Amino acid sequence: MACLRDAGIRYNPAMKKSAPPRKSPKKNSRKGKSARKPWFWRLFFRVFFIGVVLLAGWMVYLDAVVTSRFEGRRFEVPSRVYARPLELYDGASVSSGALERELALSGYRAGDGSKAGTYRRNGGHFTISTRGFLFTDGLEPRRRLSLTIYGDRVQDFRVLSGEDSPIVRLEPAQIGGIYPAHKEDRVLVQLDEVPDLFVDTLLAVEDRQFQDHHGVAPLSIARAMLANIQAGRIVQGGSTLTQQLVKNFFLTREQTLLRKGNEALMSLLLELHYEKDDILETYLNEVYLGQAGTRAIHGFGLASQFYFGESLRDIEAHQLALLVGMVKGPSYYNPRRRPEQALSRRNLVIDVMAETGLVSEAEAARARAQPLEVTDQASYSENRYPAYIDLVRRHLARDYKQEDLQSEGLRIFTTLDPAIQYAAEFSVKDMLARMEGNSDTTLESALVVTSRDSGEVLALVGGRNPQYAGFNRALDARRPIGSLIKPFIYLTALQQPDRYTLISPVEDKGFSLVFDDGRRWEPKNFDGEERGQVPLHEALSRSYNFPAVRVGLDVGIDAVKSTLQGFGVTSAISEYPSMLLGSVPMTPVAVAQIYQGLATSGFNTPLRTIRQVTDAKGEALSRYSLKVDQVADPAAVHLVQYVMQETMQEGTGRSVYRTVPRELTLAGKTGTTDDGRDSWFAGFSGDLLAVSWVGRDDNGPTALTGSTGALPIWSRFMGQVPQHGFSPVVPDGVGYHWVNPAEGALTDEHCENARLVPFIAGSEPQEMVSCGGNIERRIRGWFEGLFQ
Repeated sequence: MACLRDAGIRYNPAMKKSAPPRKSPKKNSRKGKSARKPWFWRLFFRVFFIGVVLLAGWMVYLDAVVTSRFEGRRFEVPSRVYARPLELYDGASVSSGALERELALSGYRAGDGSKAGTYRRNGGHFTISTRGFLFTDGLEPRRRLSLTIYGDRVQDFRVLSGEDSPIVRLEPAQIGGIYPAHKEDRVLVQLDEVPDLFVDTLLAVEDRQFQDHHGVAPLSIARAMLANIQAGRIVQGGSTLTQQLVKNFFLTREQTLLRKGNEALMSLLLELHYEKDDILETYLNEVYLGQAGTRAIHGFGLASQFYFGESLRDIEAHQLALLVGMVKGPSYYNPRRRPEQALSRRNLVIDVMAETGLVSEAEAARARAQPLEVTDQASYSENRYPAYIDLVRRHLARDYKQEDLQSEGLRIFTTLDPAIQYAAEFSVKDMLARMEGNSDTTLESALVVTSRDSGEVLALVGGRNPQYAGFNRALDARRPIGSLIKPFIYLTALQQPDRYTLISPVEDKGFSLVFDDGRRWEPKNFDGEERGQVPLHEALSRSYNFPAVRVGLDVGIDAVKSTLQGFGVTSAISEYPSMLLGSVPMTPVAVAQIYQGLATSGFNTPLRTIRQVTDAKGEALSRYSLKVDQVADPAAVHLVQYVMQETMQEGTGRSVYRTVPRELTLAGKTGTTDDGRDSWFAGFSGDLLAVSWVGRDDNGPTALTGSTGALPIWSRFMGQVPQHGFSPVVPDGVGYHWVNPAEGALTDEHCENARLVPFIAGSEPQEMVSCGGNIERRIRGWFEGLFQ
């Protein structure tokens, strides 16, 4: 204690009880940190584990998406609809203009005719290099042809190179398709069908490490990011070809981190499951390369046809360079809309081809010197003939499901004849404009053309604007047919030869009918005249109303109705007497159906638009063969055909020969409804049957008759198409006799009123009058008249 005091330090007893604070030992500090570490790592591992589980689950989901799409239906390929193939041979009927239009329709280019898909024309002389086409009965090989057209006939037909043949079929023009709901279109190609140069160029430009990476190329992504940062904008992409495929095939085009992450994961999965060749082939068929109206052009197979009119296997180096270059931006490098940008991009690709040794410098220089060589118009477009395709769809619906038509890549070979379709469209547009003149009336029309013998629909126009895909008047405008019904009334009667012949007297005199409810019906002649007794053939060829109604009532409305149904009428038919004047509503296609029976001597010949359907590989699925059913006596039909020819020579259709050469024998019938609301004409030559209708969509009146409305369109059409006259075969049981129709008796050929008329055997007159006897009878009748 003393020492403490001596030091000047006082003693405080409390110091014993409160020791100075001590620092915590380092050992205790380590214990605190270690106490916190387990909590942090537990949280980290839990989050990590949950993330791994979620990622694994997401990968399982993405894996299912990838495999299900690739192992199922990879593409929904639309059905392709083709016109009939044009056959060329000595004597084939085709005009120079029609041949050139059909070549253009098939994507042929004017040139020297030495390269496949080109032709040269010098007046009527053509040199054509065909592309070849796989038909169900075999491959039509490539050939180089020479031919001359004179008088609408092929002459001096020769095969200059390729397999010799007396008949050559051009590949049929694609006239449309039946598309998936998402409006994509493509032509599938297999990898072994694609030129090696094309594949090598694609990989050199889009993904040089394609064979080495596993779906994602980190170094490429890093290089692209660096380039983009340096440029301050996106100038380079780092996506592999696999990533591009995933983006096009599975994902949207939005630029988000989530989408990019999915793209990378799905690319890895795709490479895990599938071979490189499988991925590459899918890319070739999936990549987007342009737009055709509302249809998206996918895949290089269709793009080659769309831009060059050529198969992918046939294009040259400068052409394939353009297609590869367009992958970067199909709209920006569209060669039809932006040719300068497209040319620059193409030449850049050619430079890459030279740098990588795919072509020599000399080949590259030649390729750069070539023009773009893109066809002026797309060789593929929207449905070129929407009204006709509409009928094709309805016929296909009998045998195929809509989803199969939209996705299975079927090939549908139709009966459409492009030359006849062109003439039909031109006739409607030209004649409607003339009829309307300076009036404010808007007329509409429909025209249906079939092959007289087979019932194949060769052309169909649904309105004045053939490209309009809306209301199809040929199929859906049900309008009263007027006097078009009269041949069927008289056919019903003439099938009773003991009662009716072509010279049977029928009464052209007014009358009225009173129904049980007190209503009165009084038919009228169009001209308001009455002629008393006239021979039956004259009543029909001049289209008198009174005789038609009287004969129809005599044979029975039910019998006339049965005749119409036998010829193919499936809609309801009124049983009122007014039906005998054509109050039966029908569409132009339905009228063509029943007149087909008159043109084929009483056979119900169902109209058809389809010859054959094949799968995408060309294997036949369905054949639509000709089916006919005899529904009327050929002898009676022959008599009606005789009068329908008389109609064109002497009756209501005689104005046709202002347009058509008189040596072309025709048969037909006019039809008019009240106030000219509907103007009809139906008739046929030796080759073609056509039905035309003119009217207003609002069913308003017009100043037209069958002779002034529908007939001019029909005549304009018939005058444009090379064809043969109608020369019916006289059936067994029919004989021709010289008669005096007014007397109802046989007469001498050289008599003034003599007419050569067909009769069903046994129904011809038994009485014979001479020319002199005929004069004596007239004189006696004149004197008797004086004293009455």
